[in-house]
Amino acid sequence: MGEYVMDDQAQELRELMSQRRASGSAGSSYIMKRPDFRSSEKAGHKTRVIAITSGKGGVGKSNIAVNMAIGYAETGKKVLLIDGDLGMANVNVLLNIVPKYNLMHVITQQKKMHEIIVDTEFGFKFIAGANGFSRIANLDEEELQYFANEFSTIGNTDIIIIDTGAGIARNVLQFIAAADDVFVVTTPEPTAITDAYGIIKIITTELLNKDINLKLLVNRVRSADEGKRISDRIITIVAQFLNYRVDYIGYVYDDPAVSASVIRQKPFIVVSPSSKPAMCLKHIIGRIEKTEVDPSAAGVTRFLSKFLGK
Repeated sequence: MGEYVMDDQAQELRELMSQRRASGSAGSSYIMKRPDFRSSEKAGHKTRVIAITSGKGGVGKSNIAVNMAIGYAETGKKVLLIDGDLGMANVNVLLNIVPKYNLMHVITQQKKMHEIIVDTEFGFKFIAGANGFSRIANLDEEELQYFANEFSTIGNTDIIIIDTGAGIARNVLQFIAAADDVFVVTTPEPTAITDAYGIIKIITTELLNKDINLKLLVNRVRSADEGKRISDRIITIVAQFLNYRVDYIGYVYDDPAVSASVIRQKPFIVVSPSSKPAMCLKHIIGRIEKTEVDPSAAGVTRFLSKFLGK
């Protein structure tokens, strides 16, 4: 992606917020484009698969995934959000959705993938993860193959965002290995920084033969300087001790709007579309979209090949 310039995001955020104030959109009602998901994947159409992960829980990973899905949907993209946590799923709570079926029903061959997809009021599709079923956090070969076969049926989207479980369960590493982009979310807390380095170390050693496009996102920062300082520390250590490059994709401000939205079970990008965290995510999406996915090696087919280690 190239070197991230700290002032870049801060300046663009100021411009975006100034534009919204000038247009009077801060108090406008929420209007969502609703793309048509019925079309099948056509030749030349490539799906971008983004895995969002972290070394520890509690860093806001799932919240980032949910709001990023909405941000992408606002641009008119066909978006599918998958709660890839196969043991302690919680994305449905953030969305205030009680799904009838989840990934466990697919893995145990009770349902087909298309049967568990849920429409959301925010313009994207959603597949719920499993909660309280620790056994499926590490799937056997037969279960993985069946899951991959079912996954191949959902290649009619532009963006698939996978909110992985925190940590290093087998399925987490497989999602990471297969995705086009992997966002490692951390916060300025020392334990989060240590765990972010830890998950990056595991990714770059356990998956050494994989082409992993790692990007670092620093959540809950108090300033742009803090985000850049934290990212520089991690990126420098990774380069020095692991000889691996991690790009800094950006930061998201710490803001009361986020915790308030969690309590309301309404994503902050909807409740407070002009807030700093919302603008941060929109900026990050803009940066991602300026990075083209290699058309010869992208999409669901590529994802499945890498997921199965082929």
